[in-house]
Amino acid sequence: MLKHCRVETRIPTQDLERARRWYAEKLGLEPVEVRPGGIRYEVDSGVFCLFVSSGASDGSFTQMGFYVEDIEATVSGLRARGVVFEDYGGTMNAIMEIEGNYPSKGRGERAAWFRDSEGNLLGIAQVLR
Repeated sequence: MLKHCRVETRIPTQDLERARRWYAEKLGLEPVEVRPGGIRYEVDSGVFCLFVSSGASDGSFTQMGFYVEDIEATVSGLRARGVVFEDYGGTMNAIMEIEGNYPSKGRGERAAWFRDSEGNLLGIAQVLR
């Protein structure tokens, strides 16, 4: 029934303007659409929206992931913009090697995580082929 639909991620915010500034300053992303209570972003192969919410994620799980071609360069570039990466055991320069993956995606991933201005946990990953 939903196989042919488009999927979009929703990320809760307590302060929409603070979040908008953070996504622009730290990730270099500008919204494609703004409405009262919400902001919509488009990247090469996906869409996500920030929305005002009285609730908040507890930040214990990855809420959105970005796949990149060069994770070292991406981590370095984001750090230069002030992004602070989580330090989990087994990371090297904030990057963790993860064995196993869906077979269509490769043999594993290298990944790193950071929090946005609202405490949402976001990840970046590079597929290992």
